[in-house]
Amino acid sequence: MADGPQTPDQEALSKIDTTVPHSARIWNYWMGGKDNYEVDRVAGDAYRETAPNIETMARASRGYLIRTVTFVTEECGIRQFLDIGTGLPTYDNTHQVAQRIAPDSRIVYVDNDPLVLRHAQALLTSTPEGVTDYIDADLHEPERILEAAGKILDLSQPVALMLMGILGHVQKYEEAKSIVRRLQAALPAGSYFVHYDSTDTDAALKEAQEGYDDTGAVPYVLRSPEQVSAYYDGLELMEPGIVSCPLWRPEPGSTPEPTDVFGGVAIKR
Repeated sequence: MADGPQTPDQEALSKIDTTVPHSARIWNYWMGGKDNYEVDRVAGDAYRETAPNIETMARASRGYLIRTVTFVTEECGIRQFLDIGTGLPTYDNTHQVAQRIAPDSRIVYVDNDPLVLRHAQALLTSTPEGVTDYIDADLHEPERILEAAGKILDLSQPVALMLMGILGHVQKYEEAKSIVRRLQAALPAGSYFVHYDSTDTDAALKEAQEGYDDTGAVPYVLRSPEQVSAYYDGLELMEPGIVSCPLWRPEPGSTPEPTDVFGGVAIKR
């Protein structure tokens, strides 16, 4: 007797390659999560051996997400979020931060990783007043993302476009800029751009990244702070501008140490 059709969960599992390390799973490992495999832990340990600060960078990046989502929700009144390159859920994901402040917030996550798809149920929790949804799509297809997101979000109203640590996976810089422009152009005035990416400002990080790229995993391009800044062209930056993520509006009384991950928040006028 022939096997029946696979469930979405079985189909997602069948696509997971556990022979090659994966950035989302390694990031999950550095963050203390359990959604990773031995190949990811080996690659993560090798990366950390060359760049010992990487776990600090990972946790600082999550703190930055929490602060930026809090800012655009609480101070800017944003109630719609398009979070592309979601990664694996850990703690204080975008919808949890936003809906704690404004329960009616609507969040659309976008990723195309089968393991993330498998965990989409965890991402789809929502307050009764709000919406949390997940789109299986590729960053290289911004128009497709926007079409699908438009069925859940009202794209005639302001949206926070979030690209957190994902643009380095676009190998060609001009293509990365084009993707950002096309996404931003589809959103109305009053929308916000929330972003960070790792930069090429530290020799140890560059060496660790080169070693990781040599494993056969999807490479990540470390770009200069000047290149990162160009993603914000035509937008109005919020204070303190584009900075090392721990220095972006740190918690009062804290003494953050800068890392080589840079980002900022900007509004489209």
